[in-house]
Amino acid sequence: MHSSISTHLTIEIEQEDDGSWIAEVLEIPGVLAYGETQQQAISHVQALALRVIADKREHREMRVAESEYEI
Repeated sequence: MHSSISTHLTIEIEQEDDGSWIAEVLEIPGVLAYGETQQQAISHVQALALRVIADKREHREMRVAESEYEI
């Protein structure tokens, strides 16, 4: 089964009770990352999303639109 994802991905960010930050890509289940700062969490989740997309492409589990991803 092949699935496609949008070229625009939504990152949701929340601050945890301990002061750390968590960022999640809403369109890709399970893609979330923590950071000490908001920007660090965003950077980590962007990198993870790209690795997940690359892995899914490598295994032909996802089609990619012609335009570039904007994360």
